[in-house]
Amino acid sequence: MLAVAELNTYYGDSHVLRGAGLELPEGTSLGLLGRNGMGKTTLIRTLMGYVRPASGRVAWQGRDVTGWAPERMARLGIGYVPEGRGIFPNLSVRENLVMSARAGVDGRRDWTEARVLDTFPRLAERLGHGGGQLSGGEQQMLAIGRALMTNPRLLILDEATEGLAPLIVAEIWRVIAAIGGTGISTLIVDRDYRKVLAHTDRAVVLEKGQVVLAGPSDSLAEDGAALARFLGV
Repeated sequence: MLAVAELNTYYGDSHVLRGAGLELPEGTSLGLLGRNGMGKTTLIRTLMGYVRPASGRVAWQGRDVTGWAPERMARLGIGYVPEGRGIFPNLSVRENLVMSARAGVDGRRDWTEARVLDTFPRLAERLGHGGGQLSGGEQQMLAIGRALMTNPRLLILDEATEGLAPLIVAEIWRVIAAIGGTGISTLIVDRDYRKVLAHTDRAVVLEKGQVVLAGPSDSLAEDGAALARFLGV
């Protein structure tokens, strides 16, 4: 479904991604791991079109989409939950959901407002509240729900549990597991590498903008020496 190869991305004179790449087959989940500042978010922002790479290729179902604008990438069927959530604070919960509602690229509307609210009962209790009135955990639920309302084929989650209370974190991981069970592909970035490896089929590890480790998640979970070396755990 998604193939990223030999990406080189700069912020000014800073060379952040150094030949990074990954592959994500349809219907699978991929974890993207690495310590802070190793290029994980930059890789996502590059493949989503927020940052233009100096070189390399992003392909979607074999089609070269390198450098496409974010709105064009979204129309391909990619849902994105960015770090920081990015909800509209002055819109109500319902408005945040409805504004993103659309059929998937295949015309299906599996994820409706009713299904999102059934998945996140807390949001159902706060439909009239402004996005800025929600707790951090509720805002994260809203951000995920809003992305699901686009009926994506691929859902990208960047630090979906960062800074949240343990009970909310457990709820977010429950929902991530449920989403994977619906056939939606997922690309997950999170600091809790154990949870990432437990909820994905494969994973890659970035070190200074390069992929230094890749393989089945269950195998990587058993390689304590490699995880200690590259993740500092």
